[in-house]
Amino acid sequence: MNVSSLPTPSLSYNFFRAGAYQISRTFLYQLSWAARSPLEVLFSDPHHLVQPPDFLLEPWILSCRLEGKCSIPSISSIFKRFDYQPNSVGYLSECLQDYGRSVPSTLSMAQKKVVFYLSDEIFANQAPILVTVDAQSTAILKIELASDRSAKTWETHFKDLGAHRFHSLGMASDRGVGLKAGYQAACQDGFWVCDQFHEFQELFNRCHQLERQAYRAIAGEHEAAEKFANAKSEANLNKRLDQYERTHKSCEYAIEKYDRLDLLLSMLSESLYLCSSQVDFVQLKVSDQI
Repeated sequence: MNVSSLPTPSLSYNFFRAGAYQISRTFLYQLSWAARSPLEVLFSDPHHLVQPPDFLLEPWILSCRLEGKCSIPSISSIFKRFDYQPNSVGYLSECLQDYGRSVPSTLSMAQKKVVFYLSDEIFANQAPILVTVDAQSTAILKIELASDRSAKTWETHFKDLGAHRFHSLGMASDRGVGLKAGYQAACQDGFWVCDQFHEFQELFNRCHQLERQAYRAIAGEHEAAEKFANAKSEANLNKRLDQYERTHKSCEYAIEKYDRLDLLLSMLSESLYLCSSQVDFVQLKVSDQI
């Protein structure tokens, strides 16, 4: 006899049994489904039994962490909600650390590979993580947790890439002293260029500063105009008029400085393709790679 082939009790039957025993129909459904699995094991032929695949937590852990960008406590809460075991924060943390230790920090090539580096530092709990990617493919060539960002540390970083058969034509990065010196020491035949993002980032920050200064100057001119309008005596009128004229000149100068830099950066953005037309804030191509 194959229990799995038996029909599921109808709704009217369950309703009758629930009324007869004065129990909840939901509770009766739960009992029926709970009894169905052991009955299949006891009374069905072995070849009729279909073993469910093992439920592996590893794909779910990695999917939540990498794709969902969930924190470890959040993953633990999700697993507890669905009664997945193990689900402790300590287990999940150790599991992810094991994954990290098993993945090599540097790509290896079977033969010499000529690349152009994009290098930078990112930080985790105030500790620097050195990252170098290939400018063309955007593949991460090397990523490592370091104790510092000194020239010696970066030199070792680039020499290890050379040992893995990567030959660098050059590198784009910010103006970090240790990063630049470390690259030049390890790759003496390569050339260094400053990436556009870090070159223009300060200019855009300066543009925002000038914009705020211009608005403050406009507010100051408006306040000076109100004081002049409220003056009563001739002496006070002359005094307030002098103040307004000085404030007006300062306001015009502040606005002119902002307008000139804003126009310049707009022209540079269009000519150098610093960002697309759909992006409000500057998102530079090189920064996306780093």
